[in-house]
Amino acid sequence: MSPAVPSAARPSLVIVGAGPRGTGLIERIAANAAELYGDTPLDVHLVDPHPPGGGRIWRHDQSALLWMNSTAEDVTMFTDESVEQEGPVRPGPSLAEWARAVRAGEIAVAPALAAEIAALGPQDFAGRRLQGAYLRWVYDRSVAALPPRITVHEHRHQAVGVSGPRGGRQRVWLAGRPAPLVADLVVLALGHLESEPPSEQRELTAFAARHGLTHLPPAFTADSDLSALRPGEPVLVRGFGLAFIDLMVLLTEGRGGTYTTGGGAIDGELTYHPSGREPVLHVGSRRGVPYHSKIGYEPGGERPPVPRFFGSAQVDELLARPGRIDFRRDVWPLIDKELGFAHYHRLFTAHPERTRVNWPDFEEKYAAADPGSAELQALVSASVPDPADRLDLDALDHPLAGLRYPDGEALQAGLRGYIEADLARRHDPEYSPDLAVFLALLSVYGQLIRLGDRGPWWHGFFSYLASGPPGPRLRQLLALSRAGVVRFLGAGTTVTADERHGVFRAGSSSVPGESVTARALVEARLPEPTVEHTRDTLLRGLHADGAASTSAGLLAVDSADGRVLDRAGRPHPRRFALGPHTDARSGGAFSRPRTNAPAFRQNDATARALLTFLRERTEPIPVPASAPAARTASPSEDPEDSHAIDQRADQ
Repeated sequence: MSPAVPSAARPSLVIVGAGPRGTGLIERIAANAAELYGDTPLDVHLVDPHPPGGGRIWRHDQSALLWMNSTAEDVTMFTDESVEQEGPVRPGPSLAEWARAVRAGEIAVAPALAAEIAALGPQDFAGRRLQGAYLRWVYDRSVAALPPRITVHEHRHQAVGVSGPRGGRQRVWLAGRPAPLVADLVVLALGHLESEPPSEQRELTAFAARHGLTHLPPAFTADSDLSALRPGEPVLVRGFGLAFIDLMVLLTEGRGGTYTTGGGAIDGELTYHPSGREPVLHVGSRRGVPYHSKIGYEPGGERPPVPRFFGSAQVDELLARPGRIDFRRDVWPLIDKELGFAHYHRLFTAHPERTRVNWPDFEEKYAAADPGSAELQALVSASVPDPADRLDLDALDHPLAGLRYPDGEALQAGLRGYIEADLARRHDPEYSPDLAVFLALLSVYGQLIRLGDRGPWWHGFFSYLASGPPGPRLRQLLALSRAGVVRFLGAGTTVTADERHGVFRAGSSSVPGESVTARALVEARLPEPTVEHTRDTLLRGLHADGAASTSAGLLAVDSADGRVLDRAGRPHPRRFALGPHTDARSGGAFSRPRTNAPAFRQNDATARALLTFLRERTEPIPVPASAPAARTASPSEDPEDSHAIDQRADQ
């Protein structure tokens, strides 16, 4: 028998972050290992204070009332034939298919989730805790698929620093551990992180402290302490996206309120029955409206043939230009034309009765017209008679522009009408060009990865159109508005600290001259993921050590494989990063099947780069056929801090 490989000689990899991104990377390592790594030993150290699979955001320890905002059939952790990658496709179930297998008795889950799984259909929105169970199953399956001599060690600690020379092994320091993990390579697969508040937020917090008020700065809503928001009292809420929806749920149903169907003026209308423990939420934002509802019908017919005007060729051309790329000047016109192409392709092919010319003629002239030109606008006006059938991205981004309401009550009625119309449209296939634009947005996001991060406006616009709440949540919002538990502030919402009266004051351009005061203010949004202001000491230290950041404050990485770039643009040979803290962030939290999802492409490229580097670092060590799989922790491991996984029984 060959002697055991000493721990210090074994190649090693540290992955910081055990949530969906870390799990997806392990799945790709398992898929590529046979080709690129063979039977060589490898220690993989997975570092996260939260359990692997779900990580912090999708952990079981959160309210059962909180949902995903994607349907079960639109969530997968597995590659398919659409993914442009070098590694092999290893099919696996979507969330909906996994739930079906659980119901069939093919997969076991905790009994507490049985009722939710039994009720989950393909177009339903799963709870986050259920998604966490799916992610844990994916993690366990991915670890089991690793070659026998790759050992996974789980460390339930916070990683607080990384050090080491560019040409040598790296040291990853863990909170509460005197000795670091020593690794050939380090991957940061971090999710959403806490940030130090900017000056405006610090001033509002200080104002609240002086006057005995409550100010909750941007944070992941499930982790916020909402106990200071008292029953019946007004609360100003700035932000009308998904963080607000979570806040709304936790402060209504989460405090004992209930809904019933029927009994209203409209058949099937929801009615909210307060518990008496709810505050009154006065919500506003720049747009003044909630994110658009998720589309509630199945795609049918031909998908939009994108990319067409914003594909790899156009990105190549942008990258070849001298000087800095300006998003509004250089990129946005191409995106505008791409989304318009998808919209009109669907309108002309699925709803030709609403057009005046045939599609080939329109397509030829549309392709020849410059983005945003008068020629293109004239073509659309002449070919599409109803303005409601024309795509106007600027109007979509400013839905209340120019609208003024005589008083707050008129605003409430007007916003309820807006939300009702949005729900009707997003659930009516007669407006299927909306779905085509959604699919084109996914394509655009995939192309933008190569250009790096494009700043907060684009991400906000994308989320507003493509990543809004489930329709049932907006129906609940309407019921809460009718019950007086939610009040709308309008567009262009401003919040000021009224020192004279010792309160927060909010107003908007929608109802000029009116304002609302409150002793509590909630910033309903996630912190900006900037490396300069993050509270994550590892990421902050990496930046101080020379890692580059973008103008938006994100960690700069090589778009080819995720290597961290320094301020001279050089990729670090041993440090990689994936996820929302990088300028290659890839859109929503999860990937839709058969969409060539950027996250899958990134994970595969990074996994292959890791395995190639590690293979070249060491020579394969022969193992007799009778030797057992090396799946136990090395002697240097503290068994209380890590969990070495022996998968032989599962293979």
